[in-house]
Amino acid sequence: MSRGVMGVPPDEGQFIQMILKLVNAKKTIEVGVFTGYSLLETALALPEDGQVTAIDVDNKAYEEVGLPIIQKAGVEHKINFIHSPGIPYLDELLQDPKVEGSFDFAFVDADKENYLNYHERLLRLVKVGGLIMYDNTLWGGSLAMDESSLSEHMKKTRPNLLKLHETLAIDSRVEISQIFIADGVTLCRRLY
Repeated sequence: MSRGVMGVPPDEGQFIQMILKLVNAKKTIEVGVFTGYSLLETALALPEDGQVTAIDVDNKAYEEVGLPIIQKAGVEHKINFIHSPGIPYLDELLQDPKVEGSFDFAFVDADKENYLNYHERLLRLVKVGGLIMYDNTLWGGSLAMDESSLSEHMKKTRPNLLKLHETLAIDSRVEISQIFIADGVTLCRRLY
């Protein structure tokens, strides 16, 4: 499988920009960067003094592909790239009580097996009324398919995404919407 399919498509990037502008986001966090396309879209949508904290275990694709474009676009100053696994860095952020509830928006597009673990941490980091967006939540339609027809790659992640959907559906802390764009996006609005 080509890694090129891992990138956020342009229509989803435009959707992210629109959401950020509608909620007047100024401080965001992104878990999973890859080449940085969604990061670029976010930085372009934020005001001049906006800030996005971007976390990824692999900085190679970002530095080789995304960073030169981000620099050319003149938005590098809005980005704080953290080369780290997501969970430990989010735990580190949560050590500071002033950081809790300080983010307007979170975008998660990495490590699908840990989406529920990210959810618990991001609910503490995103303010009441803030948004958490999970990418690839339809997982190529595999959630509705018979498991015997799936590739090993799809089978590995499918149970985690099913559990995410089951959990979000009954989580009274969020209001959710499943958007049928790209490979599925689930949008969660923190209620309390």
